[in-house]
Amino acid sequence: MSNSATENFKFQRIITIVGILLFIVKIYAWYVTNSVAILTDALESTINVLAGFIGLYSLYLSALPKDHNHPYGHGKVEFISAAIEGSLISIAGVVIIYEAIGELQNPKVIEKLDVGLILVAITAAINYILGFYAIQKGKKNNSLALIASGKHLQTDTFSTIGIVIGLVVLYFTKIAWIDSVTALIFAAFIIFTGYKILRESISGIMDETDKLLLKEVVAFLNEKRRENWIDLHNLRIIKYGSTLHFDCHMTVPWYFNIEEGHKEVDALEETVINHFGDRIELFVHLDACKEYSCNICSKTDCPVRKHPFQEKINWTIENVSTNQKHHLDFKE
Repeated sequence: MSNSATENFKFQRIITIVGILLFIVKIYAWYVTNSVAILTDALESTINVLAGFIGLYSLYLSALPKDHNHPYGHGKVEFISAAIEGSLISIAGVVIIYEAIGELQNPKVIEKLDVGLILVAITAAINYILGFYAIQKGKKNNSLALIASGKHLQTDTFSTIGIVIGLVVLYFTKIAWIDSVTALIFAAFIIFTGYKILRESISGIMDETDKLLLKEVVAFLNEKRRENWIDLHNLRIIKYGSTLHFDCHMTVPWYFNIEEGHKEVDALEETVINHFGDRIELFVHLDACKEYSCNICSKTDCPVRKHPFQEKINWTIENVSTNQKHHLDFKE
């Protein structure tokens, strides 16, 4: 495993162990109080435990080296893991709604609510802190599985806070239906969170363009652009877990030999890796400039220029994504 993959795996293992312990605490809190709202929290923690093991296994698989059957590595499994986690969260929300509606029809006596409040409040604090660090580490190492785990933990925290507020109101008012209504409200919130995680994972499986990442890449390349990089087009970025596959076509002067052309590719690769780290795999197809390229080429020492330089074209998401060389119309 790489250093980042090892970090992700170890942190996910911590999440899984803590998830088991917090689940036990919440089940005990539900047992002593008989509160369906606390049951809501406990059921979501069941998903935390299952998702923890799924995330742990997916991070193990994604860290495996490439092989003949998986030439791009095993990183896509992280998207599958996140999809399963999002689905489980949504299912938990549906189960909670079912239980809450049943509780509305046949209310139960709530007992030892003060004990239950203290226990679930402690679990909320632990989940938030763990979720915060999981998201930070996931962003640092570009791990969707770890980010999904962190968001799930923080969602658990927010729903727990809401449940605590509802139970505090119940504690002082003694109105029994508040317990069920609190569970219903946060069940809807849980389902929405599950949908967002599922949507993000499907976009990764389908290689949907990450516009924020592409915008960052294009802005950075504009800043570091060399004069021999006449244009950049057909740029694509595909995520495989923590690895980013980056491929594009780059136009260079037509009279460059192979060695000179590859020096420009090496310079582009070094520039990108210095900024984004070694999680980048770069594939560059070199194109030779055409006569119409003179209009946008700012190379000052070109020995074969046919037309004067007219205007520098800034790279944008739109023009680097198309499979077409950039040029201006000739002006006599």
